[in-house]
Amino acid sequence: MNSILHILNGDAALDGFEQTGLEGDVMVWREVFSEGPLREDILSAAFWNARRDWIGRTFNAPEDDYQHKVLNELEKLNGPYTEINLWFEFDLHCQVNLLGVLEMLTLKTDMSAPAIYLVCLADCVQFGNKKGLGELNGRQFEELYDARERLNEWELGLAADAWKLYVGNDKAGLEKWLNENTFWGGMPLLKPALMAHLKRLQINGDGLSYLEQKLLDIYNAGAGTKAAIYAAFWQTEAIFGMGDWEIDLYLDKLKAKGLISL
Repeated sequence: MNSILHILNGDAALDGFEQTGLEGDVMVWREVFSEGPLREDILSAAFWNARRDWIGRTFNAPEDDYQHKVLNELEKLNGPYTEINLWFEFDLHCQVNLLGVLEMLTLKTDMSAPAIYLVCLADCVQFGNKKGLGELNGRQFEELYDARERLNEWELGLAADAWKLYVGNDKAGLEKWLNENTFWGGMPLLKPALMAHLKRLQINGDGLSYLEQKLLDIYNAGAGTKAAIYAAFWQTEAIFGMGDWEIDLYLDKLKAKGLISL
């Protein structure tokens, strides 16, 4: 076993990472904590059973897929690594997954032992404004790695507070916490991502969430196919980090309400 672990948020980043000369084992994080049921006790069987059941029911995924693609990968967190590198992006999807990973590491690991580094794709100007890790090549991955930030105990505590507020669905508490915190250390992307979460919790006078209304506006503006809706949504709402499967969850709600027909 290597002494270094790299945790990648999703399979899209794997190809570019494998083009690097970076040493270490790789764990691919395939959960989507920005959607579906969550509870604070992330190490409990109940937590992961609820996630498996929801993903299987929502995305018609076979139960053994979850075991193979998610739970088996999590076993790597039990390894005696001395260095852990977290490769996550700026959006809500990635930042909430990051909070979950940090919560697990904090609870499972002697935090005085491994050095934990965050490798975040925030400023894409040097890469031709590419938005995702999956769009980068090996050399660009190595550039990001050279700019990684080591997380300290205070930043891990910040992440733990954010996780508790997020999974507790405490909208008022989260908003207060975000407004009161003025320093984010090595996690400056957390605040805008969680502000986007607060935005999506808003319900308008028609009973639609922010995301439902946004997708309805795109549809009413002439986007008559899912592909066209995805493209228009990603142009302005990249902060949510939603893939087509996640967008479909909200399109299905609009269809159920008789507001769109695709």
